[in-house]
Amino acid sequence: MTATISLSKGQKIDLTKANPSLKKLKVGLRWAKRATDGVDFDLDASAILLNAEGKALSDKHFVFYGNPVSPDGAVKTHGDNRQGGAEGDAETITIDLEAVAADVHRIQFQITIHDAAAHNLTFGQVSNTGVRFIDEDTGEVSHTYDPSEDYSTETCVVLVEIYRHDGGWKINTINQGYASGLIGVLAQAGLTATA
Repeated sequence: MTATISLSKGQKIDLTKANPSLKKLKVGLRWAKRATDGVDFDLDASAILLNAEGKALSDKHFVFYGNPVSPDGAVKTHGDNRQGGAEGDAETITIDLEAVAADVHRIQFQITIHDAAAHNLTFGQVSNTGVRFIDEDTGEVSHTYDPSEDYSTETCVVLVEIYRHDGGWKINTINQGYASGLIGVLAQAGLTATA
């Protein structure tokens, strides 16, 4: 068993070179709601499969609770957890690295507050956000990322991405917040909010 590597913002680190047996990756995303006015709110994990230019290959390459599997079958989201929780993963996305289509160069992962504007919610009311990278076959956690930023106006945060490099995959920690929410993230990827 190898030690888990704790990542920092802006870090780019190899995912598969040190672990060539890694075939199926699980990305666990975590969050906990802070005390608010009692209004319940739902956060959602999603992934966007991007080409070399940083654009989604199609609207079907946005993987979320409404489109749970990518066209190549490689990326899957596993359920919509409406509660969150400080312990363990609130939602998970799995990636069959060998099945990812050749024209997919990056897979970006984000967390969004569902209906944030309607309920006047932001990531300032969310705590304990984090990501774990897990070998699905062994259950071993290889990397973790626990961002320290406290977003007060943002309603969507792009936490990390994995990208192809020298025949393998690397992790890039991004932690970019968007006050424009998922609309802004999708627009950057060349998609619309109705995707």
